[in-house]
Amino acid sequence: MIQKLRLSLILLLILTLLSACGSSTTDTALQDGYYTAKAAEFSHGWKEYITIMVKGGKIVSVEYNAENLSGFIKSWDSNYMQNMLHANGTYPNEYTRYYAGQLLDGQGEGTIDALTGASSSCSSFQKLSAAVVEQARQGDSSIVIVDT
Repeated sequence: MIQKLRLSLILLLILTLLSACGSSTTDTALQDGYYTAKAAEFSHGWKEYITIMVKGGKIVSVEYNAENLSGFIKSWDSNYMQNMLHANGTYPNEYTRYYAGQLLDGQGEGTIDALTGASSSCSSFQKLSAAVVEQARQGDSSIVIVDT
């Protein structure tokens, strides 16, 4: 009886050790680093982009915005903000943080809900975020260009 118990404990220990020795990374694991995806074309004078930082296998920061030809950032454009707010009920500084927050919360696995008034940006964000998360999975820090 004691020998059977001892044998069972040894087998349990061996199985535990073997399972612990397995690779801790999977195809969905994110590699640490900075990753960027940019739109291939300008839309209404702006080219959208996402940059994420991955640390410890988790997305720890997300920047989503757009820049014009001179490099000026869309969420800094107060005239654009006022016009969009009155026409659509939202503005770039609001919806860029909203979408970035969803990516951060979902860690690239969750769905992105559209914000009323910024649905075309949601579509672009979904494509860009999928591309940037895939770059992080591959550990490829080159900038990926996406048709949005």
